[in-house]
Amino acid sequence: DQTRAWSQRYYDKLKKMPNMSQAGTYSSVMHYLKAVQAAGTDAPDAVMKQMKAMPINDFFAANGRIREDGRMVHDMYLFEVKTPAESRRPWDYYKLVATLPGDEAFMPLSKSTCPLVKAAAK
Repeated sequence: DQTRAWSQRYYDKLKKMPNMSQAGTYSSVMHYLKAVQAAGTDAPDAVMKQMKAMPINDFFAANGRIREDGRMVHDMYLFEVKTPAESRRPWDYYKLVATLPGDEAFMPLSKSTCPLVKAAAK
């Protein structure tokens, strides 16, 4: 419902439905702006610390968090395309089949080769 409401607001302004990249960009920018507000500054280190401390739960991502390697981990979804008979309105194409928790959907931090992880461990 949250995603549909956001998508409708997007459509009302631009007269086209958003794609996943546009939704993700909006979500990430909003998370950044909330972190700037919470940190009381736009200093990069303070904002990044705040972004990592704040959970991400919006129309785009559930149970999201930014790990020390910078990866945003969040629940992922498996959808099935609805039959025409199952679709109730325009853009009603998918039904949720399963939710995979973020910690299972993304490579574990312990297997990361990111230099940020090594720097944080020192």
